[in-house]
Formats: sequence, C-alpha cells, structure tokens
Amino acid sequence: MSLGEHTSDSAPFLSDDSEAEGPEEQGEAAGQRPQEEPASGVSKGRAVLIVLILCYVNLLNYMDRFTVAGVLPDIEQYFGIDDGKSGLLQTVFICSYMFLAPFFGYLGDRYNRKYIMSFGIGFWSAVTLASSYTPKEHFWALLLTRGLVGVGEASYSTIAPTIIADLYVKGRRTAMLSIFYFAIPVGSGLGYIVGSQVSNIAKDWHWALRVTPALGLIAVLLLLLVVQEPKRGAIEAREERHLHRTSWFTDLKALSKNCSFVLSTFGFTAVAFVTGSLALWAPTFLFRAAVFAGEKAPCVDGHCASSDSLIFGVITCITGVLGVASGVLVSRQLRKKTPRADPLVCAAGLLLSAPFLYLAIVFAEASTIATYVFIFLGETFLSMNWAIVADILLYVVVPTRRSTAEALQIVVSHLLGDAGSPYMIGVVSDSLRKTDSFLWQFRSLQLSLLLCSFVAVVGGGFFLATALFIEKDRHRAENYVPTGEPVI
Repeated sequence: MSLGEHTSDSAPFLSDDSEAEGPEEQGEAAGQRPQEEPASGVSKGRAVLIVLILCYVNLLNYMDRFTVAGVLPDIEQYFGIDDGKSGLLQTVFICSYMFLAPFFGYLGDRYNRKYIMSFGIGFWSAVTLASSYTPKEHFWALLLTRGLVGVGEASYSTIAPTIIADLYVKGRRTAMLSIFYFAIPVGSGLGYIVGSQVSNIAKDWHWALRVTPALGLIAVLLLLLVVQEPKRGAIEAREERHLHRTSWFTDLKALSKNCSFVLSTFGFTAVAFVTGSLALWAPTFLFRAAVFAGEKAPCVDGHCASSDSLIFGVITCITGVLGVASGVLVSRQLRKKTPRADPLVCAAGLLLSAPFLYLAIVFAEASTIATYVFIFLGETFLSMNWAIVADILLYVVVPTRRSTAEALQIVVSHLLGDAGSPYMIGVVSDSLRKTDSFLWQFRSLQLSLLLCSFVAVVGGGFFLATALFIEKDRHRAENYVPTGEPVI
C-alpha cells in the first residue's frame, strides 16, 4: 500500500492511528512517539467509532440504491414502462455516480473529507425524498432524481475507504475494510426488504423511498459531530520519507502504469456487471417465473406480490456477510503460502459463482427451491471480492493518490459494468420477447440474464492476470520515494 511506504514491516493495525508499528515494535516506537499522540491524530476509540459511522452510511447508501429494485414490478405497473426503461433507473444513477466520482476523488485527496461526505449525503437524502413524489405522468422526473442521487454516492464511496486507510494498516486495515464492506450486501438486502415490505404495508410504492432520507439526516449529523479527519498517510509514514501531492495528470499517469491496479479494476468491473444486473432484475425475474408457473397472480391494481423481493433481500444479506467474511479468512490463510493470495481468491470467487448463477437462471421455472439455493451459492462466491479488491487498491497505491485511484476504479468498473448492464439486460429482454405473454415475459429475461455467467468467467481471468504483478506493484508502493514529480 503505498503504505509500505511507511507501513513498516510490522505495522499492525488497530491504531490509535498511533500504532503504525506492530506490537513487536511498539516498545521502540514508544520511545520515539508518545502513545497518546497517534500518528493519524485520531485516538483508538474515536477511530473505531469513525469506522462504525462510515459503515452505517455505507449501509444506508446501498439500502437506498436497491429499494427501487425491491418495488420494480410496482414501478413498471405504475408508469406502464417496458424492461428497457426499467433498466434506465439503475443506469442513470450509476452514470451520474460514475462521472462525478473523479471530481470527488480529486477533492478528497486535497480537502477535508468529512465535509465533502456530509454535503453529498445531505443532497442525496433531499433528492431521494423528492423522487418519492413523482406523479404517474412524469417518469422522466423519477429518472432525473435517481440520477442526482449519484452525487451522494460519489462523494462518499471515493472517500470513505481512504479515511479507513489513514486510521489503520496491515491486518487491522483488512479487518476494518471487511466490516465496512459488510454494509454493501447487508444494505442491499435491506433495500429489497424495506422497499417491498413498506410498499406492502402502505399499499403504495412511493413510501418505500421515504425511509432512507430520514436515516440520511442522522448520518449527516454523525459525520459532522463525531467523525474526525485523520492525517493523510501519517500512520504509514517513516521519518525518512515525506509524501507530497502531485498533479492530477501525474497521478493518472502513475496509476495507468500500475498493472495490479488496472487489472484488478477490470476484474472488479465484471463483479459490478453481474451484481448490477442481478440487483435490479433478480426479484422481477423470480416474480415472472412464479407467475409463469402459476404459483402467483400477476400484478393487480398496481400492486405486485412482494415475497420474492423479501426472500432475495434476506439471501443477499446472508450471502454478503458469508462471502465477505469467507473471502477475507481464506485470503488471510492463503497469504501464509503465497503473496498472490488476494487476486487468486478474487478469481476463485468469480469463477465459482458463474456455474451457480447459470443453474439458478436455468432452474427458475422448474424448481423455486433449487433456484434460491443456487442464487445463495452464486452470491456467496461473488461477495468474496468486495473487501479484498479494496485492500488491493490501498496497498498498491500510495496514500496521496488513493482517492483518485478509488474514483478511477469507480468510473471504469461502473462505465463498463453496472452502468450499462441493467439497461442492456432490459433491452436484450425486450428484443427477444416475441409476444407479451407470461411465457415470453419470463423467457426473454431469463435468456438475457445468462450474460452474467459469461462475464463472471471473464472477470476471473482478469484477477488471475493481476496475480502475476501483485508482488512487484506492492513492493513498489511500499518503497515509494518521490522523485522529480511536480509538487502541488
């Protein structure tokens, strides 16, 4: 991690932030730096609290993102739209998020990060609330407001991991990132659950979009009142080396030459493609399969059965926790045998998820139980990537370029991944549909979703390629010395 640059060989991890050195070195470090003066400027207790707050906001972000997916059949019925337009709801959000990420990444490397996040979350909450009042005649207004929600996501997702990186190093950093990324699947699952159940209780899908804005206000207050800005890279820094910020173009040039960063970003793009497609379409696909099989009635009076969104949400929560935890544990054990453990575990996760996702899609009309079992296994393996990919980025990129690297990874992974995949799946489904019967509503979406298995295999190949360069790039980051780069 650029870290190395300072992270020192034994730098452990809880960090008072002051613990840049490991337990073995703490005695020596105590003589050089008082324990009560952590390098990051944040006390041990405050650091833990900050991570928990960041996890809460991350959970809230993903909960809001997938609330729409939880009530998608209701939205289609309400506005009278086809699959292509339904896919646009996720696509416009991801595009906004993606294009704004570099802007917030630039700001995050240079200005106070908690204020940037607070603004983004506040704006996102207001826009989400506004979207819940969209009238039936103005579907474009719902598209516009969902696009603006990307402002909050971009301001947060590019910055939050870099704060954790400035609070912890080595094993503790991985542990804290794992906790942080648990919020993604759990928040996603809660989005389906809250969306479907609130809609079911209120008999109106609009109320599903009014839950997260209230929770967003609490998040803003916590960010402003509790979160403390840590010193960038201080916990990793060695006395003999001083980092400085370089120009944005210099940062981009350096990142483009970082093979591990580039290849892992393409691998993560495949993860984004698959998760984006499943996130929006899986509950709707399962509902159509049940309608086609005669197990459920079609949408009546603008209200659709919500049990599929509920079950898929619960599965997403459980598999996310299991996947992230197992990925980190397997990686930790494998590191004892090879320094290439992280990309190899990511590759295995994608390659193992592909056949199970394929079987889930194929078995949908024959056996609901088998479908849910295969979805469970496929999502578990897919979730193994989240924390590990974030950790790879942090230890192959120097501290002063991390927000920019996060932003660049967001742009690429979403541009080629989930920015277009929900819309693509919808368009392919519409093009394959021969009639508007229940059979072809189900069959066309089933065939289009098979793309996910193919993309997962391609992503596994990129992570295998990352394993070829990971040692060299990590060593370079850990021993980085600024030389002749224009300082800003």
